[in-house]
Amino acid sequence: MPVPVRKRGLRLVAVCLLAASLFAIPMPASAQDQPNAQTADGQDPFYCAERRLGYWFYCTKPKPPEKIEPQPPLQQSATSRMDAITAELRELKAKAILEPSPENVTAYIRFQRRQLDQASLFSDVWQRAIWQEPGLDYTLQRPVSTLGKRAWQDNRKTERDSVMAHLSERYGLFYFFAQSCGACEVMSPIVQSVATTWRITVRAVSTDGGPSRHFPRYTVETNQRQRMRLDPGITPAVVLWDAAKGQAIPIGYGVMSADELQDRIYLLTSKEAGRDY
Repeated sequence: MPVPVRKRGLRLVAVCLLAASLFAIPMPASAQDQPNAQTADGQDPFYCAERRLGYWFYCTKPKPPEKIEPQPPLQQSATSRMDAITAELRELKAKAILEPSPENVTAYIRFQRRQLDQASLFSDVWQRAIWQEPGLDYTLQRPVSTLGKRAWQDNRKTERDSVMAHLSERYGLFYFFAQSCGACEVMSPIVQSVATTWRITVRAVSTDGGPSRHFPRYTVETNQRQRMRLDPGITPAVVLWDAAKGQAIPIGYGVMSADELQDRIYLLTSKEAGRDY
């Protein structure tokens, strides 16, 4: 049976050649000329082409991992730093009190001393900044030194007296008192003295119908306090009446000195809120 054997041999050779042609990977000429060079897609020509390993092998070399640049640390805000200092100071203080060992007490004192030094530095720089910026210096508006304060008070009194001298041209006073009120016996002569000095008309009103030896020409209250929106239960009460606007301006309740009474009248009639220091 020589002929069948030969046919089977030829078939086997044909099958092997077909398989070789299917699994063979053609090599570019450039890669053949440079066996150690890499192809454009990163393949090794010797490993993937010359050895002809077929399609079942991965020829692309893995890419090296990307280097991650370390991020700079976030800048801590000044508020956070201050909060951290406060928290540490409280912790050291609490530890020194609850566990008063020499080490704990010393640690607290040292930390506190550092903060006192920092506060002293801040205070010194603050003072220097104010000296160099007059607009920031509060003492130019309200002096605190003995000499400066005396000069400020003299100027203020002169201005206040000028206002009080012309007050009666527009304003009058309502004075609410009670015969049974002990504070009214103290306040009545003060109101009378200020009104006499500046020639201000005073309308004294008795809240309980009783007389006053300082204001013999008084009237009995007929719901005036309610119309002026005053507290009905407190006497004495002093109210400034603006004749130009027909408006009541409460000055205050209880006992006041003559100087304080004049100051309040001066501020309420000639100074806007926030303009006097």
